[in-house]
Amino acid sequence: MYKKLRKMALFHQGLTKQYPFGRGKETSKNALEHLGYVQIDTLAVVERAHHHTLWSRIPNYQSNNLNQLVRERSAFEYWSHAASYLPMRDYRFSLPKMLSIKRGESGHYKNIDKKHIAYVYDRIRIDGPQQARNFESNSEKNGKWWDWKPSKRALEKLFMQGDLMVTERRGMEKVYDLTDRVLPDNIDLREPSPLEFAEYLLNTSMRANGFTSLKQLTHLRPGSPLRKNIFSVLQQKRQEGIITEINIDNQAAIYASSESLDSRINIKPGNLKFLSPFDNAVIHRERVELLFNFNYRLECYLPADKRRFGYFCLPILYGDRLVGRIDCKAHRKTGVLEIIHLHLEKAIKDIDHFLFYFAKTAYDFAKFNQCHSLELKTVTPQNLQKNVQRELSNFNLRRIETSE
Repeated sequence: MYKKLRKMALFHQGLTKQYPFGRGKETSKNALEHLGYVQIDTLAVVERAHHHTLWSRIPNYQSNNLNQLVRERSAFEYWSHAASYLPMRDYRFSLPKMLSIKRGESGHYKNIDKKHIAYVYDRIRIDGPQQARNFESNSEKNGKWWDWKPSKRALEKLFMQGDLMVTERRGMEKVYDLTDRVLPDNIDLREPSPLEFAEYLLNTSMRANGFTSLKQLTHLRPGSPLRKNIFSVLQQKRQEGIITEINIDNQAAIYASSESLDSRINIKPGNLKFLSPFDNAVIHRERVELLFNFNYRLECYLPADKRRFGYFCLPILYGDRLVGRIDCKAHRKTGVLEIIHLHLEKAIKDIDHFLFYFAKTAYDFAKFNQCHSLELKTVTPQNLQKNVQRELSNFNLRRIETSE
């Protein structure tokens, strides 16, 4: 059953086909609306997570695509389980969090002087879109948001309570404008009922994953009322035959799409991808371990002597399995993608085929990271070091010959 669920998850995540979201200019929008969110991260060891996640699903993805969606009002930035790009069509389902902060029901963003809030809001209303740097002063310290000057804390609160929106990014810097000037005219602004919100969470998870669990649906969303509403929606969809409850090995109940359970899922040959640590398919680490028998943790937050695999290891998907991880770094000034350590942890029967597709993916990934060459340092197991280096060299020669 785990193999079936694994294939379902990869299929619903858009990781089994070459063009899961079409070929036209709407592909990024289609992918975002299907996945429900794409997590934003500032780490730039390789291309940032929000771009990497979409590149893994969209051939020829360009890093300006997300910014373009925001400018076109097809996407917006807000908080999902973390800072994320979200489909504009789902805007109303962010209203409960926004209004909770605005009504003072949240434990965050309190003790901010109303004068500072009024000053920031009026500054943007009168002068137009602003970046956080426009509110800096010479005495201001750099640091986390609670170290900011009052005006910058006010800026963040206005964003979180829905009075301001990000209208674009310049590099990684956000540009804020009044929500009234950013939202499309046709957006539904009704706050969803608790039952509607529960159904939204369930539908989004089922569409993006093919199955879900109560724990996954309530991740970082505490409170018994939400659990009760989600359970109520689950039971209704079970009765309608839309969802099937599965119990495996004394694990918590899994709720799967009945249609997907009955379907046959084929994975294209050579399906090999380097996934972002923040990719939607691997962000729930317990789920990854359950489905793939793959223990994955991001080690960049650990002291160097505590790291087992490397600073910024990317899981390697091959077929329907996670077979290893690759620790790499993009040196953009020199155009070199450094493969610091390639760890292969699962037995791979067709190792020659794997190495061919690994080399192809490595060079595609280098190009995506604005690099033109690869530098391989270490391979585990060590007896594959020469094989990997040879295949990378051979692929590079074929690549050069093709371009001439």
